[in-house]
Amino acid sequence: MVLKVASWNVNSLNVRLPHVLQWLDSEKPDIVGLQETKLQDEKFPYRAFVDQGYEAVYSGQKTYNGVALLAKQGHELRKVLTDIPNMEDPQRRIIAAEIAGIRILNLYVVNGQAVGTDKYDYKLDWLERVTAFIEADMKKYPKYMIMGDFNIAPDDADVHDPEAWKDQILCSSPERAALDGIKELGFKDTFRLFEQKPQSFSWWDYRAAAFRRNIGLRIDLLLASDQLATSCTGSWVDREPRTWERPSDHAPVICEFDLADFTQSS
Repeated sequence: MVLKVASWNVNSLNVRLPHVLQWLDSEKPDIVGLQETKLQDEKFPYRAFVDQGYEAVYSGQKTYNGVALLAKQGHELRKVLTDIPNMEDPQRRIIAAEIAGIRILNLYVVNGQAVGTDKYDYKLDWLERVTAFIEADMKKYPKYMIMGDFNIAPDDADVHDPEAWKDQILCSSPERAALDGIKELGFKDTFRLFEQKPQSFSWWDYRAAAFRRNIGLRIDLLLASDQLATSCTGSWVDREPRTWERPSDHAPVICEFDLADFTQSS
């Protein structure tokens, strides 16, 4: 039996809800993390997801940010967390739950605006605090997944033009070092566990026909703890929703786990 896990920055759930419901119907993932829902909690379309066969937990705010976790009915969302210790932050960027025996942490990482700005410093500090939380939290959960829009391209292979992006926001050395710090806790980038087509990206600017020209970055990631990664059987980007009318600028990223391997390694 396969467990299918996905992450998608929808860039406004109010606008993209029909896309998300269509995609859930066709792809039938078991667990989904959404970012940039841009909705206050009282406006979250919970009933639409229930009607689609999913339970949901969410943490949102008006106009900006917002995260949610969806799980197929039958997979209980337990031990839900929307704020981490020692980090008071009004921006709704973090949600975690235990689903199907896996700790799922869904992040919408700070963009950072530009290298050297106050927002860039805030991004690096935010990542440091989140990393400290993960290090403590994963001691309770050997099977752990971190998903989301990281706003960091891990490597030059994840950038359409590495020279043009060198030392720029999303690709700077301190940002990549911060991401490496998370991975060094014991996580694998599931996408890189498998051979992939060169120039595979998950985000394309709306401007300059970037998607048609494949001018993009891979900044949406699914990181699996070492123990969980051994059961991963595939990981990919689904470009199709980016072709739809009025799409998000991000595409869903997906990975699958073999539940037989998962059970044997428990």
